[in-house]
Amino acid sequence: MGGSEARRTSGFPTELTSFVGRRDEAAEVRRLLAAGRLLTLTGPGGVGKTRLAGHVARQVARVFPDGVWLVPLAALQDGAFVPHAVIEALGVRNESVRPPLDVLVEYLRERQVLIVLDNCEHLLRSCAVLAATVLAATEGVRVLTTSRHRLGLAGERLFEVPPLSAPAPEEVTAGVAAAERFPALRLFADRAAAVVPGFTVGEGNQAAVARLCRRLDGLPLAIELAAVRVRSLGVDGLVERLDDRYRLLTGGSPASAPRHRTLRSAVDWSHELCTAQEQLVWAWLSVFVGSFDLAAAEAVCAGEGIDSADVLDAVAGLVDKSVLVREESGGQVRYRLLVSLRDYGREKLAELGEVTATRRRHRDHFARLAAEYERSWFGPDQAEITDRLQADRHSIGSALDFCLTTPGEARHGLRLASSLWFHWVADGIWGQGRHWMDRALGAGARPDDTLTRAMWAGAIMSLVHTRSAAVLAGTAAPRAAADDELPVPTPPPVPAGLLTPGKSRATLASFVVLTRIELACTLVSRGRPEQAVPLCREAIALCEAHGEQWARGWALRTLALAHWALGEYDSAAEQARACLRLPYTVKQHQSLARTLDLLAAAEASALAGSAERVGVLRGAVDRIWRDIGGDPVEPCRSGREALGDPAYWRAYRRGGGLAVDEAVAYALGEAARRVPRQGSEVTPDDVVLTPRETQVAELITQGRTNKQIADALVIAQRTAEGHVERILVKLGFSNRSQVAAWFSARRGEGSPL
Repeated sequence: MGGSEARRTSGFPTELTSFVGRRDEAAEVRRLLAAGRLLTLTGPGGVGKTRLAGHVARQVARVFPDGVWLVPLAALQDGAFVPHAVIEALGVRNESVRPPLDVLVEYLRERQVLIVLDNCEHLLRSCAVLAATVLAATEGVRVLTTSRHRLGLAGERLFEVPPLSAPAPEEVTAGVAAAERFPALRLFADRAAAVVPGFTVGEGNQAAVARLCRRLDGLPLAIELAAVRVRSLGVDGLVERLDDRYRLLTGGSPASAPRHRTLRSAVDWSHELCTAQEQLVWAWLSVFVGSFDLAAAEAVCAGEGIDSADVLDAVAGLVDKSVLVREESGGQVRYRLLVSLRDYGREKLAELGEVTATRRRHRDHFARLAAEYERSWFGPDQAEITDRLQADRHSIGSALDFCLTTPGEARHGLRLASSLWFHWVADGIWGQGRHWMDRALGAGARPDDTLTRAMWAGAIMSLVHTRSAAVLAGTAAPRAAADDELPVPTPPPVPAGLLTPGKSRATLASFVVLTRIELACTLVSRGRPEQAVPLCREAIALCEAHGEQWARGWALRTLALAHWALGEYDSAAEQARACLRLPYTVKQHQSLARTLDLLAAAEASALAGSAERVGVLRGAVDRIWRDIGGDPVEPCRSGREALGDPAYWRAYRRGGGLAVDEAVAYALGEAARRVPRQGSEVTPDDVVLTPRETQVAELITQGRTNKQIADALVIAQRTAEGHVERILVKLGFSNRSQVAAWFSARRGEGSPL
């Protein structure tokens, strides 16, 4: 979040790192991107638009201090979710029901980012609206899109991605290594070597490989599909088979573009070489729009005459034939169909007449998962459930879309969306959940108990968040004499059975806890914090009994708020630090920001020699809020008065330069050596600059002004000024000459900068 962590290239799949050729194309794309703010890469399916965009994005990442972000859209079917997808990719949290495009514009207004919208062709209007709105409201944002068709916006620049070049027959000369000069041959060699270790393109086979690549029109996807056949057919056999197939193209539709027919023929050939069982599984798996695990594949492919072992064999065969992409992360194996191969599979599924039945099995699988996750949520598996829901988010969206676009299925969509209330609320994406539930109701679904739970939970947490922020900001309703006469609802004692963990009791326990948190927060906001303390302690005890962390974090923060309102600032800080020790709090940055807000307020109010800490904490938490699009609490005036405004803001800027793990460690008193106090024993030789700070320091050494630094790095002048100030603070220097001398000395010594 701080330093180099915030300036990264995010969301690009691992296969995009394998990039062959395209040096000239990449240079031209960079030139066009520098010349305008909206660039669309066009071309047929399989030509390599996504890979080129990913390659260029990495090359220009240093120019965008606030990040380069990939937003994959192939899995989206509803244009209304394009802004949601961008917000999710950027890590912004929208817990309100505000229009997501408004939230996005507000977040991007002062930032310098590159947004890559990948696979826009089926969502052209939504992508065009988003790009036009964002670009009109910002100055530092650029948009790079990939699409088979242009967006059609004024100022949009276009670059048609060409196929990879392959040599003509006369260019293949004996003794000359053609593979080194032609990207199509290099790609073939690279992919063939993956299935035949040691394979190379040389004098003995380069004429045949060149002929094959020309037949495939230099389309990367077609070349990759063909290369996996080298193991079974050899190069000559592969070319012979391909020649036979491509003679059939002469009878193709004249309305079909030649390269489209080339790719179609290549995919047809791959399909024909699959076993009958693999062909069937390919068609069934085409209902997935994102990645999926083996259990999901088995559920969707369950049918007459095929069992789990058959599905596993078919999946393994499709991976071997490069139809399925295998991905592994965190010890979990998942699979994915490339867009062109997914679309082909859907055509075959339609020919079988099994689209609705297969999508219903797909929906039923994720409905079962959602119900199981809801039962397990209030327990020790929250982090794992959160990760799985994130991995399956596109499949869940596809299942919901099926329910809401298929007659008679809306009630299933409402139940699925509602049973995921904990996901929408805890992940700070309540707006997405409301969108699905509202659509289901609009499609004729009747409200049920699941919807009631979801809406109640969403409302409860919104109230708790709003009231907590109001108390910290000093805008909560003051205690009045009339308040003392208001009856306070006394919740019934926690049933003894709920203190025993178990899935059958978990959902009830979660709502018992949320009820106590909401009532406690209401009491604090009405000036009656002493009555809130026992409610929070009951909630915490119940969470601890179940090994739960999300609601426990809310209960600990509410308890800290109550102690703060009572003037018990040390106790408030103690509870805030207890919340920071929960791994779930640190993982969810909005929870982390709320907790640091409370800790900073408690330490500012205590003023036990911690005024500098308050400045560092407030700088750190405000940076986190800005990074996730939230609203930081006004910095505590008491902290500024105690430390003195100049010193306070110096500490504040130091905090703003911390990464998340550094901020947490500092808050817990574990990082004094990493965030040195002014005048401590830490010297400039102990400091390591971020990559961007190193660039700025080098330009300072060259005698550049802030404006010249901004121009050189293509950033705003105020951003350059912030980098200069942060370098001065880190090094403990008072002027730029000291920075220049230090930088020159370190570079001369070969020390890390």
